[in-house]
Amino acid sequence: MVVFALILFTLLQGVMSSSIKVPTLKMLDGREMPALALGTYLGFDKDGVVQPKNKEIRDIALQAIDIGYRHFDTASVYGTEADIGEAIRMKIAEGVIKREHVFVTTKLWNTAHKPDQVLPAFMDSLNKTGLDYIDLYLMHWPIGLNEDNSISDVDYMETWRAMEKIQKSGLAKSIGVANFNKEQLRRVISEGSVKPVALQIEVHLQMIQTELLELCKSEGIIVQGYSPFGSLVMRFGFQYPGPKFDDPTLVSIAQKYGKTTAQVVLRWAVDRNVVPLPKTVSPKRLAENLNIFDFKLEPKEIEEINKFNSNTRYTLPSFWQENTYYPFEKVENPISDPFKS
Repeated sequence: MVVFALILFTLLQGVMSSSIKVPTLKMLDGREMPALALGTYLGFDKDGVVQPKNKEIRDIALQAIDIGYRHFDTASVYGTEADIGEAIRMKIAEGVIKREHVFVTTKLWNTAHKPDQVLPAFMDSLNKTGLDYIDLYLMHWPIGLNEDNSISDVDYMETWRAMEKIQKSGLAKSIGVANFNKEQLRRVISEGSVKPVALQIEVHLQMIQTELLELCKSEGIIVQGYSPFGSLVMRFGFQYPGPKFDDPTLVSIAQKYGKTTAQVVLRWAVDRNVVPLPKTVSPKRLAENLNIFDFKLEPKEIEEINKFNSNTRYTLPSFWQENTYYPFEKVENPISDPFKS
């Protein structure tokens, strides 16, 4: 038993010590974005957004850097900015990476949309990371909220113009938006003085987002996709309908390439020019999620996977739907707001 444990430890060490080279995508402003990121959103419960504990995000980020991750997705509301920043600073101090080798995406929360709130909110995020600059700063939603989380009527273009000033200062190298619909994205492009380099949206097998992807491609905007596993995994403690890891179509494709179904799903995103943001606190899954750049799906396989689409959203904050700038379809019975105490 001891010998088996030693062998297993050695194998895991080998996996974790090997570093995978992640390709990059060139953004509108000429900078490079790694083609996959580690997501750090831990979900929410009855108390609101789940906050990290016991340095678990820092520790998984340390391991991630060792095996080749160079892109981390965080946000003010996630509560993970400090952990990500600490991990990056530790690895810089160890000589493993230089600051310019790692890409950090973070986001402006809805309660700081008024123009005079944007810079202080950004500086709070920057200070939490302990870094000199942020690579990509996103407006998390087009929706503004007051400090008590009640609906605000602030126009997201006012917020965007304040973000433009941060980008021009160099504190945020690039700026973009998240959870915007087509019309809202077009408005930012036409009315802003700085074009967003990225749009972060929900993208998975049941929400393939073809129209938004085509718009972004035509404008040279990179799409980042959150919740990349969709119905494959449990969400908020529930197992939703839809394809699972044992789906015959996915299993068949995975067997062809000697990969797992999870790797096929992530590769499907990459082959559709989406930067997936898988999250995990498992070292095994961490390595598996990154090991997708040694194969490529055929167009017919991508089309076969696209057939799972049902336009199913798992992120549908209907409690904000009375906001003028709510980006999604409205529902008859909105759920209660988890951000309100």
